[in-house]
Amino acid sequence: MSKTIIVSNRLPVKITEKDGEYVLNPSEGGLATGLGSIYRQGYNIWVGWPGIDVIEEAQPQIRDQLSELNLRPVYLTQEEINNYYEGFSNEVLWPVFHYMSVYARYEQVYWDFYYQVNCKFRDIVLQVAEPGDVIWIHDYQLLLLPGMIRAELPDVAIGYFQHIPFPSFELFRLIPWRCELLEGMLGADLLGFHTFDDSHHFLNAVTRLLPVNASANVVMVNDRAVIAETFPMGIDNEKFEQLSDDSEVLRQMESLKENFQHTRMVLSIDRLDYSKGIIQRLQAFELFLQLYPEYVEKVILYMIVVPSRDTVPQYKELKEAIDMLAGGINARFRTINWHPINYFYRSFPVEVLAALYNFADVGLVTPMRDGMNLVSKEYVASRKNNDGVLILSEMAGASRELIDAVIVNPNNIGAIARGLHQALNMSEREQQRRMKQMRQVVAKFNISHWVKLFMARLQEVKQLQQSMLARRMNMNMQAAVMNDYKSAGRRAIFLDYDGTLVGFQSNIDMASPDPDLYQLLKTLADDPANQVVMISGRKHETLEEWLGHLPLDLIAEHGAWTKKYGEDWQMLPGLTAQWKQDILPILDTYMDRTPGSFIEEKSYSLVWHYRKVETGLGELRANELMNTLRYFTSDIGLQLLPGDKVIEIKNVEINKGKATLSWLQERKFDFTLAIGDDHTDEDIFKALPPNAVTIKVGSQVSAARYYLRNHQEVRAFLRTLVS
Repeated sequence: MSKTIIVSNRLPVKITEKDGEYVLNPSEGGLATGLGSIYRQGYNIWVGWPGIDVIEEAQPQIRDQLSELNLRPVYLTQEEINNYYEGFSNEVLWPVFHYMSVYARYEQVYWDFYYQVNCKFRDIVLQVAEPGDVIWIHDYQLLLLPGMIRAELPDVAIGYFQHIPFPSFELFRLIPWRCELLEGMLGADLLGFHTFDDSHHFLNAVTRLLPVNASANVVMVNDRAVIAETFPMGIDNEKFEQLSDDSEVLRQMESLKENFQHTRMVLSIDRLDYSKGIIQRLQAFELFLQLYPEYVEKVILYMIVVPSRDTVPQYKELKEAIDMLAGGINARFRTINWHPINYFYRSFPVEVLAALYNFADVGLVTPMRDGMNLVSKEYVASRKNNDGVLILSEMAGASRELIDAVIVNPNNIGAIARGLHQALNMSEREQQRRMKQMRQVVAKFNISHWVKLFMARLQEVKQLQQSMLARRMNMNMQAAVMNDYKSAGRRAIFLDYDGTLVGFQSNIDMASPDPDLYQLLKTLADDPANQVVMISGRKHETLEEWLGHLPLDLIAEHGAWTKKYGEDWQMLPGLTAQWKQDILPILDTYMDRTPGSFIEEKSYSLVWHYRKVETGLGELRANELMNTLRYFTSDIGLQLLPGDKVIEIKNVEINKGKATLSWLQERKFDFTLAIGDDHTDEDIFKALPPNAVTIKVGSQVSAARYYLRNHQEVRAFLRTLVS
């Protein structure tokens, strides 16, 4: 039986110790609720740290207690907790990922422990993982784990979900260990993020820092397709709807009504953290009371701040700043029977929170940065009468879904103050319209929907990888091709040059053949059964200089020029180069605007190269240029060919496929082989009969039957044919 293994920093239980006795209590966290349905079934397991430093003698007993709940502990020492969790996770990753990089401390010891603890998690996972299992890893404390598990179990299905934002490349690149973190993440098959921006930032970082290619949201890592997707996380909406009718919640609501009879409540609930925008929220409330003095004694801000890491200097300072600001506002505005801010620095049971969600007229959620922010969704889910107004920061992931909230920039205290005024004056009808829409979203995209969606997508990714593996040329396929090759009397072999037999050079003239390639081509061509054709986009003069002395046929400039061995070059009749005078000035303009780009002129085509251009800028300009050229070339018989870091404009009559068919005319072969790496080679693959052996280099999206990864694999394959 295959099983699902969930791995997160913390187990979904709270362990408390009293006089050497350990007591387990289930945790109320959103993740614990969502994944509860999974880890309690069958043989499934949840791996994580139990939350406290457990003495060695008690470890076996706790392990037994936890295993009854399908949980597996990873025991950490106090030193590991200090350096891996408090250190690297919360003093490097947390600030950088929340765009507060000034708070980050890049200590080598933090990294050493982060690596060590990720290894500990790996060892526990490997004790329980078997082939066919699905491993789902959660959050930024375990970024190295997917790669570590992949190294040991290459075929297992691994999903990773990031619960906090992923920063833009400019911030992420500040981390000294940035490449190791990305390589760890790419061990997963599917990477989930809350928003499209987060997944986009991740893909940008990966393609700019690592030697990998991404197309759309698919990254190719050693032939394995890794997909980065958006999965906005939901909540258990039914739990909050049902809590509205709970007797304890109703009792709490009665007492709230008694205490705040004629006052309207604005509710704010956060953990103590600099990413939550608590200071700005208080300043905005103060400004609101200044701008709209008619609300004095009519509105209160009910602010709950849940204690968190208040021994860390930044958090301690933040706590003191909040205390002072809240105290100052209360001192300035309060009257005999009214306190503007009711401020609590502690956590409350879920029943009290549910009562507040039900009672508050306005939910005020304005973090500076937040992966998702589930408080906003809990507030919406609790509003069974479809009333109330949610004010939500545009920097929270939830703002992408809850578009009917009053959306504000959390740095703009004027906008938050105006948002409060708008919310408190909103008509019943408008409240109903907005809340109804938001409640539908929260109900549909709930936590179980999120889990189902992620797991289904992970299965799809594994199937996609399998289907791609089927075409990757393995040893069996090579052996079958070898047999056909050996038994054939006459063989035609079509080879592209750049990207197929040699790697790409930033200087195009540096890609001349090396002695090893000369030897390989000579051996192939010396076999009397072989007719070898070099079919390239290169100028015919270049091919003549590099390969004219070998017993090969040459086709240059995609078929504009052909030369049979021992004969002279022939030009394709009826071609014109008149169009160049119209197109060259356009290419010149783009070359001037794009440092590093250059133009190559061939007899009947023009090529704009951007292989030396800064990543991102090259692609942007190439798209612009394609759009401009489409307009000019549509009616004058020209074809646009986007290739690897090039755009080529050529006469439509010139085509590698046509050149191949023309060369094959009136000749019969028992075996045909064609190998190429780009857009232009697809024409050859399509032109050849279905029984031909066609091989695409470096990509799977092709009309070819097989693919090889790079020019080294092509050379190795050709060597096996001639050996």
